[in-house]
Amino acid sequence: MSNRIVLPRLMEVGAGAVQQIASVLQNLACKRPLIVTDRMMVELGYVARISEILTKADIPSDCFADTLPEPTAASIRAGVEMVRQGDYDSIIALGGGSPIDSAKAIGILGKFGGEMRDYRFPRDVSEAGLPLIAIPTTAGTGSEATRFTIITDETSDEKMLCAGLGFMPVAALIDYELTLSLPPRVTADTGIDALTHAIEAYVSRKASLYSDAQALQAMRLLAPNLRSAYHEPANRQAREAMMLGATLAGIAFSNASVALVHGMSRPIGAFFHVPHGLSNAMLLPAITAFSIPAAPERYAECARAMGVAGEGDSVEIANDKLLNELRAINEELQVPSPEQFGITRERFFELRQTMAKQALASGSPGNNPRVPTEAEIIDLYETVWNQE
Repeated sequence: MSNRIVLPRLMEVGAGAVQQIASVLQNLACKRPLIVTDRMMVELGYVARISEILTKADIPSDCFADTLPEPTAASIRAGVEMVRQGDYDSIIALGGGSPIDSAKAIGILGKFGGEMRDYRFPRDVSEAGLPLIAIPTTAGTGSEATRFTIITDETSDEKMLCAGLGFMPVAALIDYELTLSLPPRVTADTGIDALTHAIEAYVSRKASLYSDAQALQAMRLLAPNLRSAYHEPANRQAREAMMLGATLAGIAFSNASVALVHGMSRPIGAFFHVPHGLSNAMLLPAITAFSIPAAPERYAECARAMGVAGEGDSVEIANDKLLNELRAINEELQVPSPEQFGITRERFFELRQTMAKQALASGSPGNNPRVPTEAEIIDLYETVWNQE
């Protein structure tokens, strides 16, 4: 069987890539972009930097900077209205995964109308919204190269997975220099998020030879450099490897899908406002241990790509080393448990069944090597709570 591969039409990769924004817009025949971002990007001067480049090229632009860290249907409404009322022909998404996800949704809703819930999975959103140029500032979500967006329905606290060609950026400017100012916590959370993308894409039931190549290379870049980027924020070599690794991991899971970690992670984020990468990190060791028996050779290859197991190690030894590494990463990068994050045991256990239902409804657990029942997901939430 064949596999359909979806990518941005144009990608600029490397130091200074952001300087190409004006020429990218011109190549796409776009003359009036709306910059979609968050307040931090404004405060750090990144928006002013983009605007200056555009002004010098005689490209007028406006800015919507009110996206939230975990975007909701309500939080993007003002941005959608700007698109509906304005004469914009493109969107520049600047920031981490949340502004990029928000921009993807704004581009579709602004052009076609409706509510975000109308576009949720299993609908395949193939409509072409406003052309979107993504400029990631974290090495994490890979959203600059994916056909997905995640928006929370604030009325039900459900993180809605929306998928389709309509959410794929037409261009991505992948400039690792934009990540040099990231604080350690964000570096850790987004880095583990990217590693989770690569692992889940590789073990996914929808994996292909193409996605495997991207996922393995992403692991080779991410795993050896995650600690360095965390401890040495100005380490340019580590930052460059993390940025490219995150994009490759995004390409991998965009074409192979994520699995059980992400399925269980989204409800934790929606109900308890845990940043997405952090909730993935909380889950990754326990869910990997649950899943290994269904794909031991695949997980062993992950361990080898990450550099924690050698070619001479047996599958069993490689998987033991993988689990030890995932736990060690969480410890060294100070990933809190749900309780340490501030979640109460009573509320967490009260919501286990609802979270399990939402996880299954997202479709992601169905891609896992070991497809869980609702009861097994409930038990896994308990395991995650009780793990050291």
